[in-house]
Amino acid sequence: MKPPKAMRGGIPICFPQFGNCGTLERHGFARNRMWALDEEHPGLSRSDSGSRSLVDLILKPSEEDQKSWPHSFEFRLRISLTKDGDLSLVSRIRNVNGKPFSFSFAYHTYLSVSDISEVRIEGLETLDYLDNLSQRERHTEQGDAITFESEVDRVYVSSPNVIAVLDHEKKRTFVIRKDGLPDTVVWNPWEKKAKTMADFGDEEYKQTLCVDAAAAERPITLRPGEEWTGRLELSAVPSTNCSDHLDQPGIM
Repeated sequence: MKPPKAMRGGIPICFPQFGNCGTLERHGFARNRMWALDEEHPGLSRSDSGSRSLVDLILKPSEEDQKSWPHSFEFRLRISLTKDGDLSLVSRIRNVNGKPFSFSFAYHTYLSVSDISEVRIEGLETLDYLDNLSQRERHTEQGDAITFESEVDRVYVSSPNVIAVLDHEKKRTFVIRKDGLPDTVVWNPWEKKAKTMADFGDEEYKQTLCVDAAAAERPITLRPGEEWTGRLELSAVPSTNCSDHLDQPGIM
């Protein structure tokens, strides 16, 4: 729980690198840095309607960061929570450098599930994915939905903006909406790998699933002065209402 060790839980922000596809530390440095309240925004407040609370944070590179990644940026993050429990994160990354830079990104979302063998993901069927367990080989998803019987570490490319994670035992569905993030990463270490991870309990893989809204296959490039925005909205609804919820527009 102490820096610079990454936390395994919540929604770590992977920037400016996702995974090991680059020269930086795994998943980049943003998730291991102390963020500040954004003084250009109200900090912690309620929206005008009173239906949600929000906080605005900002991250700028330190001298140490620029030694390993020599670019200047402003990363603004707005986190908001509605009274119904809908969580949204909006990231805005601006290039304040004199030259272009490229980055990959992910909201590394850890979901708590009742039993991984009773979970299915809908919305990714028939898509191509990169399999990180076999040197990022490209495959096509064949099933009607994604279920889990062994370790999974995949990047589904050009994925839809709405994805559902159905937990049959809890009769609950996580609805993930995203914008500006073309890919979806699905990860569960399963039994063998879980036992090799010092910060992960041997049995915790059964109650854990990561489904990440990401820009992982192709880097995002910003020219000087340009800004990129990536949005995530996460809701938990009764599975009986899932289809109706999927048809509703987001609140982002």
